[in-house]
Amino acid sequence: MRQLTYLALMAGCLLGTLPLEVVLRVRVYARWRRLLTALVPGLVLGVAWDLYAVRQGHWRFDHRYLTGLELAGLPVEEVLFFVVIPICAILTLEAVARRRPGWPIGDEPADLDGPADPDGPAR
Repeated sequence: MRQLTYLALMAGCLLGTLPLEVVLRVRVYARWRRLLTALVPGLVLGVAWDLYAVRQGHWRFDHRYLTGLELAGLPVEEVLFFVVIPICAILTLEAVARRRPGWPIGDEPADLDGPADPDGPAR
């Protein structure tokens, strides 16, 4: 069972944030194009970084905690890490934005006609 540890951690992260999608209806999974746009750069860079670090001997994986399955030359659990953790972070961010509607998260459309934000840049 030890070889399922990493997968169990990833599943726990997803299960822990699932109520944010279901209860708060943040619609992260429903907006899958937006989710993929957020995930792909980190996935590509993370996998590339890990491949480089492993090949250079700077990084290794404890195979006692892995299933032995590989994807793109890395343990499948490590590749899933670069998908699961950002999804959990996005779900959390969207949940906070849902509970605090006036809280800016950085993807709001510019309101060029409205009053200037006293904490933001001058217009």
